[in-house]
Amino acid sequence: MRLLERMRKEWFMVGIVLAIAGAKLKPSIGVNGGPLKPEITVSYIAVSTIFFNSGLSLKTEELTSALVHIKLHLFIQIFTLAFFPAAIWLFLQLLSVTPINEWLLKGLQTVGCMPPPVSSAVILTKAVGGNEAAAIFNSAFGSFLGIIITPLLLLLFLGSSSSVPFTSIFSQLFMTVVVPLIIGQIVRRYIKDWLERKKPPFGAISSSVLLMIIYTTFCDTFSNPNIDLDKFSLVLILFIIFSIQLSFMLLTFIFSTRSNSGFTPADTVAIIFCSTHKSLTLGFLSSLFVRNSNAEDSVCRPRAPLFNIRTPAHLPPGSDPSGKCAGANHKVLDGVKAEGSEVDEANSVTKEALLTLRCIYVQDCTYKQF
Repeated sequence: MRLLERMRKEWFMVGIVLAIAGAKLKPSIGVNGGPLKPEITVSYIAVSTIFFNSGLSLKTEELTSALVHIKLHLFIQIFTLAFFPAAIWLFLQLLSVTPINEWLLKGLQTVGCMPPPVSSAVILTKAVGGNEAAAIFNSAFGSFLGIIITPLLLLLFLGSSSSVPFTSIFSQLFMTVVVPLIIGQIVRRYIKDWLERKKPPFGAISSSVLLMIIYTTFCDTFSNPNIDLDKFSLVLILFIIFSIQLSFMLLTFIFSTRSNSGFTPADTVAIIFCSTHKSLTLGFLSSLFVRNSNAEDSVCRPRAPLFNIRTPAHLPPGSDPSGKCAGANHKVLDGVKAEGSEVDEANSVTKEALLTLRCIYVQDCTYKQF
């Protein structure tokens, strides 16, 4: 009975384990184009649900108060978009002399350049009674900033230029974050008394949506047959990510709880989750494509995975109804046998498909991320 009580209390952690196990057993259910259609249900419906839920549960005064908390916003954005990537870069200079796979290190640097997560920071802040309104603002504002700042950081730290479809990403963020939040606030005005009387389980609803996001992302991970990584590098990089996460959370806690910081305990919770979590979080794998200069023909081939913590909310993988991306990828994967114009065509189609699907594209096949 005591065990059942404990499991009921920690249902979210149990849910994470079950979601990962379920994704491992049957990944085809939650992959893009699969029965769950995560390119729609996750990228649009799930994120919209989280922010509509927040709009319903938050008082307008709380949102207004969070909006003018400039000191809090500056702390979070400077930490996550300036200090975090710079600290990771310095740390990776030390790790560069180790036998860890160099592309994992580049992937770790890429994670460090990402903005705050759109959904998970809000859900985690709400779950422990933090300043949810501040988490909402910084998650949304940081994601908008990331459209511009993340490519610049990738250029600075990885030395590669990038092209990001600003308009489509901006419009999707607006429609899945801002609009649902406003609609939730409008609906709240008409059912305010009912909400206060019934007290719906907003936290449980948002956490359940996050479990769905976790499940579908791991489905994509486990369905990828091209992940080729030695176990030593994998285990070591997991330990490094865990250590970095704990260290940065402790650092933000120390800075935000100083007597002269001006932050409340609720602010501290929002700072910890928004400053130290990235749009790529929770240890998922995406493919990192690099130019194989040693191959007989110069083509883009998957050589190593990129460690991230979650599928980037502001750069979601979309559907591929025309099959262009899949066709291009098959050509690229078989590219060692391709020659001349066929290789050029494969790379050209891949670039076009990536841009259509709103993915990062870095010139000369140095880096593409789905």
